[in-house]
Amino acid sequence: MSPCGNGRLSGNLKALPFGYAAAGCLAFSRFIVGLALCLTSGWGFAEGTPSPLRIGLTPAIVHDQDNFLADWRDYLQSKLGRPVEFVSRKNYREMMDLLKRKKLDFAWLSTYPYVYLEHFHYVRPVATPLYQGRPYYRAYLIVPASNRQTGSLRQLKNKVFAYTDPFSNTGYLFPRYRLQMVGESPDAFFRKTFFTWSHRDIVNAVALGLADGGALDNFVWDALAKSHPDLARQTRIVEKSPEYGFPPIIAQSSISQEDFAALQRVLLDMANDKEGGALLKRLALDGFIVPDPKLYGGVLQMMKAVGDL
Repeated sequence: MSPCGNGRLSGNLKALPFGYAAAGCLAFSRFIVGLALCLTSGWGFAEGTPSPLRIGLTPAIVHDQDNFLADWRDYLQSKLGRPVEFVSRKNYREMMDLLKRKKLDFAWLSTYPYVYLEHFHYVRPVATPLYQGRPYYRAYLIVPASNRQTGSLRQLKNKVFAYTDPFSNTGYLFPRYRLQMVGESPDAFFRKTFFTWSHRDIVNAVALGLADGGALDNFVWDALAKSHPDLARQTRIVEKSPEYGFPPIIAQSSISQEDFAALQRVLLDMANDKEGGALLKRLALDGFIVPDPKLYGGVLQMMKAVGDL
């Protein structure tokens, strides 16, 4: 049981091109530009072209990078020879539901959703990213930089803690597992918990003092340390988890072998051409490799230990 009821409620969110939110004149203008890009991107395809490949994304993987998504879509379309559509949702549950209902062909989610869905044969892995040359990432447990006393998660007892998403490995599963391993009840340990629904907003919540601590993945914190150092410096890392397999790009189980192999080939080759390499650099990644199931065994063990499987 999560701190927010069943922890797996999803809102009725409407996907907009490239994740734009239609709020205010500026946002509306950005929506129109995004819509134009969507429409014009398909003009180069002949009549009778196969339906678009639908790829799901959440803010946990690609955050506030609308221009990047437009460029990556164009790259994938040119390599695959068919339209590509990115489908955005705010949380993992909504994306998982789309995969279960076969409304998506591929998705890039957290490790937890992949392991959960793969366990029930809804998906299979396509490619694992390389971060700093290796297919791993880990959880960071952070506190406000002004808090110089706290040195571990256990010292946050009866405090306010920010989780990322009920289906996040680094932002929910690991801290709960960590507490259970030291004999604490994850549901009773903190005075209050809440979900931010994005890893970046964990940093915001802790930096602003809305939470006494939070959990997120190091990929996001490392990126913020470079792009927004003033924000990252307002937090301090007190614990790091073991390494886990980096969130893979996955395919829903009924995807054709032809489509599966085509996208996998393009992803594996990205680091070998100039345009693909430039896109990877914008993501702070070094490339993609064929997934190794052993990379995700640790997450599976944690899920079983806390009763999620």
